[in-house]
Amino acid sequence: MAYVTSKPFSLLPEVKFSYSQSHKHARNLTSPRFSASADIPDYLSANWLESRKKRPFGPRLNFTAEEAVQHQLDSLKFNDQPRQDYGIEVMYRFAGFDPFERSTYFGPFFDLGQFERFRRIFHHSAYRVLLGHRDRRILSSLFAKENQYKQRIWVQGARPEEEGIFEFTMVQRVGGSWDGYWLTESLLHDGNAFSGGVAY
Repeated sequence: MAYVTSKPFSLLPEVKFSYSQSHKHARNLTSPRFSASADIPDYLSANWLESRKKRPFGPRLNFTAEEAVQHQLDSLKFNDQPRQDYGIEVMYRFAGFDPFERSTYFGPFFDLGQFERFRRIFHHSAYRVLLGHRDRRILSSLFAKENQYKQRIWVQGARPEEEGIFEFTMVQRVGGSWDGYWLTESLLHDGNAFSGGVAY
């Protein structure tokens, strides 16, 4: 009876390295292939930095409460620059209301989730004095709370004998994506601004 002996086999192919090959391979792994530095990450477009500087104007973390009010009023004074109702757009960015809930930003409860509704109220007779106004004066300002600031302002409109008094209430957010920012809780006209109703 003859016995058959089989040779051991491996599923992996046999690979042979010489000392010179492995040494060369290790040396290539440790040596730097290239070095580079860039101010802008390579996954962003080449004009990212420039476009970032031109982002729409709105709340900034470094604005104080008084500066936030000042910037909003400046935007309304030059409302149609660089385009029509741009100042109202700035006001909308500063607005601290939830667009999915009715808001008391102007006093009464209004659905202001759509910008067009917000814009129409500014063109209402009581608020249009702010658009392109000629002059303004601070009547009073105070911190009602640590994170709540109020300022009353007299405004002279662009039309003859047009004037009004308004009160800004600014609130500094705590927590969330707007943490530390001053946003407008309300902008109230000193009087019954909607006595005749408003179609918005």
